Amino acid sequence: MEDIKAGLKNKNSYTFDDLCDIMALLRSPQGCVWDREQDHKSIRKNFIEEAYEVCEAIDEENAVHLCEELGDVMLQVVFHTQMEKEKGSFDINDVVSGICKKLIFRHPHVFGELSINTPEGVSDNWDAIKKIEKGQKNVGDVLESVPKTLPSLMRAQKINKKAEKNGLVLCEDDAGLDALDKAEYAEILMKICKSANKKGIDLEELLEQKCTDEIKNIKKI
Repeated sequence: MEDIKAGLKNKNSYTFDDLCDIMALLRSPQGCVWDREQDHKSIRKNFIEEAYEVCEAIDEENAVHLCEELGDVMLQVVFHTQMEKEKGSFDINDVVSGICKKLIFRHPHVFGELSINTPEGVSDNWDAIKKIEKGQKNVGDVLESVPKTLPSLMRAQKINKKAEKNGLVLCEDDAGLDALDKAEYAEILMKICKSANKKGIDLEELLEQKCTDEIKNIKKI
């Protein structure tokens, strides 16, 4: 074990396999007590935070920062995978194999005979293939596939977009709202937040529940 530690410690550069080996070592009896005690739920928020930090680096257009934050996200993937490897569920090769198969299956215009020449066509075909993969039989199934853990505003926009793409209007458009520009939308949202705060209303929770209720109503149809 000491030879393994020394070999990893004294490298000038590392590979993805090295990262997996380091994580396995940290989770071992000879590793780190903190890493060994973690489970999926205990580091769940870490994954979310790291993903947001990647987004921040993208917005900054900072390649150095982006490289670092992508490494942190990769660590989270390896961390969660190592936990399942210890249980005998799957390992990192299963994770990589799964995403490779998905990419090939969802790009028949690259790996098959299908001809698609526009980004919109690729997106539409991707959605169609995804419906088949996920066994989505109706609009309700499609909307239900939007992750419940998304921030509620992001979830609401995604649900509305998917609904309209599938020929369903969740709420009638307001001509007054359609005339707003970006700044005016932002101003209205800020005013709603201010008003809700005065009344002690949790808008995140409220909109989250509204999204859930809309999907339930559609599923009943």
